Amino acid sequence: MNFEPSRAKALNKLNDFVENNLSEYSKLRNFDFGPENRSNVSCLSPYITHGVISEKEVIEKSLNKFSFSKNEKFIQEVLWRTYWKGWLELRPNVWSDYLTELNKIREEFKSNQKYLDAIEGKTNIECFNAWTNELKANNYLHNHTRMWFASIWIFTLELPWQLGAEFFMRHLFDGDAASNTLGWRWVAGVQTRGKHYLASEWNIKKFTNNRFNNIKLNENAPPKVSEKTYSIIKQDFNNPQNIEDKNLLIFENNLSFEITDFQNYKFKKVYLISNKNENRSIKLSEKVVKFKSLLIENQEQRLKAKSIDCEVIDISEIKTTEDCYGLYPTVGENLDYLNLNNSKIDFLYRKLDKNSWQYCNKGFFNFKNFIPKIISSFI
Repeated sequence: MNFEPSRAKALNKLNDFVENNLSEYSKLRNFDFGPENRSNVSCLSPYITHGVISEKEVIEKSLNKFSFSKNEKFIQEVLWRTYWKGWLELRPNVWSDYLTELNKIREEFKSNQKYLDAIEGKTNIECFNAWTNELKANNYLHNHTRMWFASIWIFTLELPWQLGAEFFMRHLFDGDAASNTLGWRWVAGVQTRGKHYLASEWNIKKFTNNRFNNIKLNENAPPKVSEKTYSIIKQDFNNPQNIEDKNLLIFENNLSFEITDFQNYKFKKVYLISNKNENRSIKLSEKVVKFKSLLIENQEQRLKAKSIDCEVIDISEIKTTEDCYGLYPTVGENLDYLNLNNSKIDFLYRKLDKNSWQYCNKGFFNFKNFIPKIISSFI
């Protein structure tokens, strides 16, 4: 597993997957063959999360190779993250409530031995320990494995899902507030009320090609219960009328300005915003912080190569926002910091998000009915 922090490497990975492995994706995608054999999945999520390559690029490339019907499952998986983001944008209190709960639970469990054993990979469950070590070593886990891991954490180890979500965010290169938080909520049974995901021995054995055996799990646990309900908060995702002659702020989720909808506008200067751990509610591992930093540096180099005036600054250095536009950072740590410091910025929203988020008011099975319409807006 190697995620080199550059757009060129991301494009190479995309091209290689589409040419050599996309055809078998729908048949093999649920198999975790181990960290040395990831050819059955694209491993593009760390780059998509940071906007180094876009969902649009990935989908266009796949459709240039195969028809929509052949690609449908792959395209659905690419747009899952877009859907999760849109769902959270309409219910941002889910994120803020999660952080409030996490602060309380974190204090309660800081000396809990079962929790400490889990994050050190010292439980009595071999596969779980292997995945813990793999996550820390590679900053990535197969999507199916993430579900198994979360289920074991919640229902067999009986640990709070909030701590598990924090553990993932700390170590995943592709961690983002929406996919991570809502994914853990879904496994627990509080995202879709009463519907949880229970890992089973037969499923793990089958989809790891029998790499693990004698897996003793709680396969009959009831879903977790939450009394909280969240109503949709109407949001305005419209862009300003005249988008020019101001500075542009780019956060860690949009690190390829040259492929954005706003690449042809004239901005006075581009500021690439770094957000260090001291400003975050969830502290990231050193490797994740470095990965983000190197991706920002790579974007800076590409912008300077195009003679675009740009500079990397810390989020705390944003002094005045009256003369700034910002590529929208989405619900999460960056937006939290801006709101906490009353930074009033005119945000610019991607067409893909605007076209997708309007369909995120219900579940994914409703959303996927609109995928052809969403794709037609940019193909």
